[in-house]
Amino acid sequence: MKEKIIGAIGDKLENLGVFVDDITYGKVDGENTLTIVLDSKEIIPLDKVVMATRIMNPILDKLDLIPESYTLDVYAKEKGDVE
Repeated sequence: MKEKIIGAIGDKLENLGVFVDDITYGKVDGENTLTIVLDSKEIIPLDKVVMATRIMNPILDKLDLIPESYTLDVYAKEKGDVE
């Protein structure tokens, strides 16, 4: 599933300067959850995470890889301490 999603998203996030670091699917707090972790060379602000989610959402809907309902959780990879 991870490879199919990354392949479908392709370079669509390139203009934002972000890329998919990891994708997992499973139960989180009892709910089916597709988690996508974004990464970048720089710290990713929240507005870029929102824009990336808006780009990925219709792509994921079209792929229809997950038959049951699920929650999409997209977040930026932690960069550690910022000075």
